[in-house]
Amino acid sequence: MRSFVCAAAAAALAVSGCAAPVMSAPTTAGASASTQVVYGYAWADGEGRLRVVPKSETFEKHEGGFSGYRLSPVAGAKELRLDYGAATYGRVTVACDLKETEGQVALDDKGLGRTACKPSDLATELERGPVALRAEHRDGRATRINEILVPDWPDLKTAQGTIQRVDDRTVLFSSGGKQVKLGYTYATVFFRTTAKCGDGWLTGRPVNANQDGLGTKQCAADDLSEALSKLRHPVLVKVDYTPEVDSLEQVWEVFGDA
Repeated sequence: MRSFVCAAAAAALAVSGCAAPVMSAPTTAGASASTQVVYGYAWADGEGRLRVVPKSETFEKHEGGFSGYRLSPVAGAKELRLDYGAATYGRVTVACDLKETEGQVALDDKGLGRTACKPSDLATELERGPVALRAEHRDGRATRINEILVPDWPDLKTAQGTIQRVDDRTVLFSSGGKQVKLGYTYATVFFRTTAKCGDGWLTGRPVNANQDGLGTKQCAADDLSEALSKLRHPVLVKVDYTPEVDSLEQVWEVFGDA
């Protein structure tokens, strides 16, 4: 899976996710009275749009000159959707087209990405997965977006529950009476019980299921999208996901789902 920017300054750090509830952080000194600020992990939400669940932030400076933000959940925070088509965009990489920092970062004194890039560059990054960022916004439109470095990527979690399609890259996962929206990318792995990756959900005999009924045939994210697109109701799965980033990493089809 993609690893987000989360290591020390000397390492070659990834820029986007491994890689979502409306509430904004307080207005900062650099923003106008009508402008709000949000920190969080952004996901693509259609052309020129992103979605982000607001997080609380703590700016940290470490030995060796590394600066980053620790992002923490905010109780009751609601997902925010922003149009970024006219926003300025500052990357933490030294060039706009780099996937990773390659050991060199471009940060201002507040730890914000300062390489001047275009909204189209942000669209490219969002296609790869979640982007940790700070966004100034008003009236549903982002005016300024800066990537940030995150020193500690949240740990992976494994759980069993149900998923239901939201769109071709988003699902609702329900487990233990709680529901979370999870995004996924081309790197997400889908393990099937069926004979072929393109088969319908639980179609035919479970020729690729282990003794626990979990799929063993490795398939792709597009196969997951196709299988879910034909369903009207939630289906039983086992998943690996990254809480707080709201990233779906692996999905197992479960034989025996009613």
